[in-house]
Amino acid sequence: METWKAFENNEITHSAAHHLMAISSLRNKFGYARVTDVAKRLSITRGSASITLKALKEKGLVVEDENKFLQLSPKGDSLARLIQSKKRILIKFFRDVLEVDAEQAEINACKIEHLISYEIGEKLLSFVKFLYSDAQKAREFITTFQRFQIECDHNIECSICKGTCLLDEKNDQPLYQQSEA
Repeated sequence: METWKAFENNEITHSAAHHLMAISSLRNKFGYARVTDVAKRLSITRGSASITLKALKEKGLVVEDENKFLQLSPKGDSLARLIQSKKRILIKFFRDVLEVDAEQAEINACKIEHLISYEIGEKLLSFVKFLYSDAQKAREFITTFQRFQIECDHNIECSICKGTCLLDEKNDQPLYQQSEA
């Protein structure tokens, strides 16, 4: 399989992930969740929520009782908690390690929270925990990294970018808003 096709192998879509997390959040806050509540939480139509929730029910991730109250199946609950956990790790990494502003950290974490594997989430958690541990080398590393200024000599082949430099492409970003950092 070509690597780019792996994107299609995700268990759920971005939208479905947010539906699961909305149900979890609503049930924790109010003790119940209905289709209308999920739609309102996600600022979408009831019809859109119904379509996604139907697919989540078919996958066995959401259960609806005879009173139309929604709950997560054990698998759905586990998946929602896993996605939320990866999102928190990503936000911490983006905000505290990479020093991205809080809003951009949250936006970008939201974009990929459901895409990264458990293994990558676990490795990232381990890395962030190490960086904020009491280990002297970790503290030195994070201080050095945060003071590091990227420089690029475009006349030599970069072993990282391999001929297509991110810094060259920065000003030609039609799809992404540039950070004002």
